[in-house]
This record gives sequence, C-alpha cells and structure tokens, in this order.
Amino acid sequence: MKHINILFFLLFFNLLLFAQVDIPDVYSGIYSEKNGKIYYLSNGEKFYASEKINYYTLKQMRGNPKAYSDGIAFNFGDSALEGKLYYGLIDYEHSKYPMPVWFKRTSTIQKGKAVTDIKNNLSGRYDMTGWEKKGYGTLGYRIADAEGRLLYEGVISFRYKNGKIETAETVTDGPFVNLPDSESIVISFDLNKEMPAEIIIGNKKYTDDKIQKHHEIKITDLQPDTEYGYEIKYGDLSQKYAFKTTPVKGSGKPFVFAYASDSRNGQGGGEHNLGGTNFYVMRKLAAAARLNNAAFVQFTGDMVNGYVTDKDEINLQYASWKRAIAPYAGYFPFVCAPGNHEITGMEFYGKNGRRRATVTKFPFKTESSSAVFAQNFVNPHNGPVSEDGAVYDPDPDKTDFPPYDETVFYYIYDNVAVIVLNSDYWYAPALKYDTGTSGNLHGYIMDKQLEWLKKTLQTLEKDKDIDHIFVTQHTPVFPDGGHTGDDMWYGGNNKYRPYVNGKPLEKGIIERRDEYLNLLVNESSKVVCVLTGDEHNYNKVKITPDVNIYPDNWSKPKLKRTRTLWQINNGAAGAPYYAQDKSVPWTNAVSGFSTQNALVLIYVDGKKVSVKAINPETLDIFDEYILRN
Repeated sequence: MKHINILFFLLFFNLLLFAQVDIPDVYSGIYSEKNGKIYYLSNGEKFYASEKINYYTLKQMRGNPKAYSDGIAFNFGDSALEGKLYYGLIDYEHSKYPMPVWFKRTSTIQKGKAVTDIKNNLSGRYDMTGWEKKGYGTLGYRIADAEGRLLYEGVISFRYKNGKIETAETVTDGPFVNLPDSESIVISFDLNKEMPAEIIIGNKKYTDDKIQKHHEIKITDLQPDTEYGYEIKYGDLSQKYAFKTTPVKGSGKPFVFAYASDSRNGQGGGEHNLGGTNFYVMRKLAAAARLNNAAFVQFTGDMVNGYVTDKDEINLQYASWKRAIAPYAGYFPFVCAPGNHEITGMEFYGKNGRRRATVTKFPFKTESSSAVFAQNFVNPHNGPVSEDGAVYDPDPDKTDFPPYDETVFYYIYDNVAVIVLNSDYWYAPALKYDTGTSGNLHGYIMDKQLEWLKKTLQTLEKDKDIDHIFVTQHTPVFPDGGHTGDDMWYGGNNKYRPYVNGKPLEKGIIERRDEYLNLLVNESSKVVCVLTGDEHNYNKVKITPDVNIYPDNWSKPKLKRTRTLWQINNGAAGAPYYAQDKSVPWTNAVSGFSTQNALVLIYVDGKKVSVKAINPETLDIFDEYILRN
C-alpha cells in the first residue's frame, strides 16, 4: 500500500507540473487547460497543440553501439525500422580530410537492430587503416530505411584487444574551428561519452577542464596570420588537423571568404536528402571553399529542413549538416546563422487534423528556435539580448521574448566586419494569414535588433581598421525569385507586421525595410553588400539611388538613398530551385540569375572587393564582377 501511495503522489505531482504551463505574455489567444493541454482559441474554436511522434532522435540514430567479439552491434530503438546499414573504415592518419570508405557489403537492419562484423569483413586486405596492428580503428556508418532514404551518418571508434573488438571513445561531431582572431581560436567537438579532452599544439596543452561530451577549448597566445597544426586528444586516441589565425586587424592583406545558404534537403535521392539536409551539395561546397583557400565560410540559414516541434528532431538534422562539412571544418570556420527552416515550433491543429497556426516554442530560454540553434553552434556573444525593453514589451519586469544570443552578432577578419542578423526571430509562420497568436513576421527586423544594428554600424564606422562591412540575413531585402510574396517585400503590401500580445507594431514591413536601408546606405559608408538566401537561386542586385523599390500605389514617404548598395543572394546550396520573378520594380537591377548550385567567393584586397560565383560540383566560374574598387 505504501508503494501505491508513493506512485499516486508522483503521478499527481507530475500532472500538477504539466498543468502549470507558463504561456509567454507576448502571445495572444493561447491558453492552457487544467490538465496542461495548450490550445489556440480562434473564433470560438479550440485548436490544440500537437507534438509529432514520427521522428527519430540523434540518440536513436547513433545506435547505442555495443561491441561483441567480432564487431559492433547497433540498436536504433525502433522495432519498426527496417533497411540497410552501410559501413566502412575511416583513415585519420593518412587522409587530410577523413571520410568513410564504404565496404562492398552492407548489414541488414531488422526490427531496429543491425550487426557489423569488423573482425571478419574489414580485416586482411580490407584493413586499410591498420587497425589489426595498431589495436584501434574507427568505423563510419550510414542508416538507410526500407525505401532507401538515408537517415544519418555516424562514427564509432573501436579497440582490438586479445582478439576481441571493444567500443572506444569517439569524436561524434567535429572538430570545428570557431571564433578565430589574431591571437586565439576555439576548437569545439562532441564525444560519445563524458570525459576530459585536450588540444595539443607543439609542447602546449589546452583544455576546458570539463568532464562532459561537448567541449569548447580556447587556444590562446598565438601569433597572427600563422598556421598551427593541432592534435585533439581524448583518452588514448587522437586526431590531427590544422588552423590559421587571422591577420592583425586592418592589415589589409588579400584574402577570400565564401558565402552560401539554403542547404535543406533537395531532390535527386541518396545524399541529396540525408537526415534533412543536402549532404551531397554541402560536402561539395565545403571542398570547393577549401580548394579556393577561403578563410571562412558564412552560411546564413535554411541549413536543414526543420519546421519541427521537438528539438530532439532538429538536433539530428543539425548533426547531419555538421557531418557533411566535418572533414573540412576542422581546418577553417563555418560561421552559421538561422533561417525560417530552423524553427522549433508549437503547432495547433483543429478537429479535422488541419494545422491552423504555428508559433515559436516555449519556454523560450531552452526550447525556442534561437535557443536550440545556439545550443548546436559556437558563435560570438556580442549581439543584443532579446526584444525585452522595446516599447511593445508587455512586462518590463520579466523576460518575455526569446534570446538573440549566438543568432545575432558580428565578427572581424582583417579589414572586414561581417554583421549577422536574425530575420526569422520569434517567427510565427502563419502570421501572414492569421494574426491571432501574435508573433514575428518572416523577414521583419524588430526594434531592439535594429537598435543594436545601428549602434554596431556606428562603432564599425569609427573603426579606422575596418574598410568593408558585409551584412547577412536569411531573407532578401529585394526578393526576385520565389519569395516576392514575403521577405522584405510582401508583394509591396505594407500592412504586414509583427503582433505582440495581440497588438500590431507601428511600422509595416516596407517601412521597416526603409529604416533598415537607411542605416546601411545613408548612415554607413562602409556597408558594401547584403548577403542573403531564402530564394533558392543565385543572383546579384545593384541598387543604385535611382532604382525604384516601391509599389505603384505607395503613398508614404520614399527613402532618399545617397549611394549604391549591392545584394548577393545565394540560396543555391542544394534546396529545390526557384525561377526568377520579374514582377518586382527592381527587376532591371538583377543580373547573373542562375538556379545551378553555387558558392560565392568574395575576394578582399585592401580597398578592393571582387566576387566569383562558382558551381561547387563542376568548379566552373559562372559569374565574376567587382563590388568596390
């Protein structure tokens, strides 16, 4: 009887916790029933929040690998999963960019389980890494379901002792080069078990002094513009890579960086859709960036398919994206920013099963799209805090909005500053059609972010070492192919705007676009270009002061622009393409439009900035021009 009472108390306590749902004050029309069920009330009808259950998690796809005498057994935690397991050895010693070399046979996945026979299949003439002699090796594996769809690519290291296979400590993600400057850098990576790790450079050892799976180790006391070999050591296993520090700020040395966006899953089968990302194009793009000596890659949004209701699902997709770039990202940085597909949302459905609305998931601190993004990537912490404190903040005494941390920031490389904005902050996808939930609009830069942008531009404008500023956001300022109905245009309709606690903001989308343009064009002399995506194509737009940027019926004041601003759109990293829409007033300012996959290479040589657009599959240069002499 005592055990029954304890169980009853625990059940009651859990129900009580579930019922106490704290709905952020910034929303409207969203309520919680006594049993904790959350619903959106619209025109007297309740639309209940629904969690998807038909998804895999990163923990599942890593397969809980267990060794047996001859190999490794995987359990993917779903008895309904049938398919194939591809596997092969990875040579970390002789491959500069280590990747699996797939064995000629596969293992069958039955009832969510599979077995790899390393001892008999990957030995002898198939032991390309020498694991039998060394006593350790690493296995790469891919999971394909019964329809042949690739779900995940993972790695597991193993030891070979006394004729038996044992699983070993493994770098499951990374290493990744982050936050480089002229004197320091951060190396991040994830392990399959909680343990300490260190980075060795020459005779020096660096550690974050943490016993955990995720490590971010800062390397200090470095020399500018210098390449360093480094060894990542975990237990008695290790891997070797190299990185290069940045030049001294303002040195004006020639360099090139790369830009792209929109690598969510595409068509074509196979690696074009591996775990929610176009793995094939991203790996080609990373290789092309490395081949062209890119100092870093800026990647702004729609990395993965997203639009999920649980961060466990998008964490798996992020892992797939990171796996695609991993062989190269241990050498130079990929700086990432979110787009609309990076949303972790709460979806509301009616009795007919149709979705009525989606809002950014809460609690914002841990479950919002921006918080989950920050949990997966390493970016600077120099952006705004949130939209709290704006005139529309419903409660100045508490935090009401999601965080901006690591989704809005800026960084400097030599004489270039890159400002990264989040144009899908607190995004409510259905807001264009139903404002009842409140939320932010796709492409709208809210007040506190705009305020931060103004201050940041003022700081950089005064910095004598900075010659060029690039601003990047996922949504085009001037869409012209696939998103003319939203982004910063909405078909020329200024009525669209965010809603906070049921109330519309004062400025519509085109008014806010003009305020934004005023900062870039009239209040800054250094902003060269806006780097965007969202539209799955490549093009450039040269917005001179004479180019018309208004709808025919525009009756509000028009912004007088004092100089030319370029926009380079490269949403061609593998997502399904969009053709050109020539209905926009700036269509004659658009050139170079292409739907082939693209990597933009931006060459900076002192005061001069030039661009080459290349196809990462063919390496063909298909557009070339000068931004600034």
